[in-house]
Amino acid sequence: MHVWGDDRELHLRGTLDVHSAADVRQRVHAAVDGADGDFVLDVSGVDALDATGLGLIVAIHRRAGRRERRFVLRGVTPPVHRVLVITRLHRILALENAIAA
Repeated sequence: MHVWGDDRELHLRGTLDVHSAADVRQRVHAAVDGADGDFVLDVSGVDALDATGLGLIVAIHRRAGRRERRFVLRGVTPPVHRVLVITRLHRILALENAIAA
């Protein structure tokens, strides 16, 4: 998993799963805690996610809310969108530029 960006917007590329979630979590927590306003997580480069990755997205949403920041999931790919719809998280999360399956 490759992660880059700043405290307002991070980009992910690869698979968000049990093997990559810990590194991503550390980077995201620092970003969410480091600024104000919207926090954007661009997942247009994410090809798949598992339950751990999904849990991380929910945790980011909660952490951003506690910091009074809006969490935006940008560039949701069809495989990720499918998981969000199945879990009904697409109703809770702010999605931007999602590509429905």
